[in-house]
Amino acid sequence: MSNVDEHLDLSEINTVRQLLTSKPRPVGWDERRARLDEVGSVWPVADDIRCEDVVFDGLAGEWSLAPGCDRDKVLLFFHGGGYCSGSLKSHRRMVTEAGRAMGMRTLAIDYRRAPEHAFPAQHEDALTAWRFLTREGIAPDRIVAGGDSAGGNLTLCLAGRLRAAGERLPRCLWLVSPWTDLSMSGATLSSKDAIDPVIHRAYLEELAAAYVPHGVGRRDPLISPLFADLSGFPPVLIQVGSAEALLSDATRLAEAAGVADVKVRLEIWPHMIHAWPVWNAGLSAGRRALHSAGTFVREYL
Repeated sequence: MSNVDEHLDLSEINTVRQLLTSKPRPVGWDERRARLDEVGSVWPVADDIRCEDVVFDGLAGEWSLAPGCDRDKVLLFFHGGGYCSGSLKSHRRMVTEAGRAMGMRTLAIDYRRAPEHAFPAQHEDALTAWRFLTREGIAPDRIVAGGDSAGGNLTLCLAGRLRAAGERLPRCLWLVSPWTDLSMSGATLSSKDAIDPVIHRAYLEELAAAYVPHGVGRRDPLISPLFADLSGFPPVLIQVGSAEALLSDATRLAEAAGVADVKVRLEIWPHMIHAWPVWNAGLSAGRRALHSAGTFVREYL
């Protein structure tokens, strides 16, 4: 486990906090989606990044490539937003800079969202993206799968489904502020509630109710991968902030991975909030987190 605290500039994270709290919390799915797109795209993609739209098997996605990156290695990225919000737009700066740090092309996908599309639509879309990459000739051991929040959940579930089918897995997994327990049993949901500007129990309950169909248990491993058997999983990097309510979702996942003999690195970033690398353009800790992820990935690819 690593607790990263060097070169911390609290004024930067306070600026992001002000951005997130500058307006009343949105109400309804349309408002929430628009707000996440707004705050996630305050800083645009860097001028030297090349983005390209792609559609495959009815699923929309976006390639990105930074100068000098390897086109034959791919980060398959799943955005966060509680399975109900988030988009290619809200996470574009994060995924494109992650690709730069990892030295590879990225593919972000616009998977279906709840409540219009409940579980398992998102899992089906993740598998569709995986099949597309392999059809394109990208070998599994040249693919990194990753995401933030619900995207981290989806990353873990994709690996679990591939393993259950006896298929090859991504070379490694990258999880930022992963939402791993939809039963909401983590202690930090209470202890960090007052300092987390984004995630609160009532909000998570709404998201889970929209995503999980009636009759499906929230401790089902395909809903809450914290309770899955992680044996046989590839190396995992987990990055989480100390100021977020989902901290215990990350720390308990790291323990579960270790119990299953999975190589896991857990980084806890002091004072950082949920999915802070989204604001990497204005947040040096976000840039350093992406650099750390790049270093981790380069060890395996």
